[in-house]
Amino acid sequence: MNTDSTAHRGADRAPHPFAGARPATGGPVRRTLLRTALTGAAALGTGLATARTATAAPTRGTPPRPGTPGEAWRELAEGNRRWRTYHERHPHETPAVRQTLTTGQHPFAVVLGCIDSRVPPELVFDQGLGDLMTVRTAGEVLDEAVLGSVAYGVLELGIPLVVVLGHQSCGAVRAAVEAEESGGRLPAHIQYLADQISPAIDHGKEGDARIDATVDANVRLVRSKLVAEPDLAARIGSGRLAIVGARYELTDQRVHRLA
Repeated sequence: MNTDSTAHRGADRAPHPFAGARPATGGPVRRTLLRTALTGAAALGTGLATARTATAAPTRGTPPRPGTPGEAWRELAEGNRRWRTYHERHPHETPAVRQTLTTGQHPFAVVLGCIDSRVPPELVFDQGLGDLMTVRTAGEVLDEAVLGSVAYGVLELGIPLVVVLGHQSCGAVRAAVEAEESGGRLPAHIQYLADQISPAIDHGKEGDARIDATVDANVRLVRSKLVAEPDLAARIGSGRLAIVGARYELTDQRVHRLA
């Protein structure tokens, strides 16, 4: 990734650095209409061939999109370093980048995070338009729609990294822990969230320590469900994908991986 700030600011910047060809996903031809629609080419009334032509060749003079799990994680880690040290670049927001993105998208990571307003992935990783595919649910809870969204990013767009991102002081985790302790029922659909989080509750700790430990355990639980999916597991086994658990600390804005 180009770390020169001039590559990220200025009205005459080059197109999006990750606008080059995405890795081949090996998917069947029947998926192409769905892929075209979701990447924006169909909405513009262009043909599939036009969309491919517009995005097939790397942009000259720009660095390639992170193409491996390691490269993708390093890009996120560097972005989080900028964020927590107040050196954000807010990259890839210019008119030129926005125009480039009308013909396709090539995000390099999927982030499955919480809905908490204090933890927007594009900010905490200092990324811009077209860089991340984000899926957010309270407590990172998985359901079929969430799983399908993650799988789309990996299987159709060739994304090499999925990050399950929990965070300090998660309200959904607290609600699940306190509901179990009190034996009470939460309102309407919120109980569903608590039911999904409850298997991760750490009964070896008490009070706030239990909530904090459950945040980590819940990230690990969600990650374990993702890595057990056959299509995703096949890509992990071949080295094309990594699924990692991580945690965001509100106190110092640091993202760190969970073992």
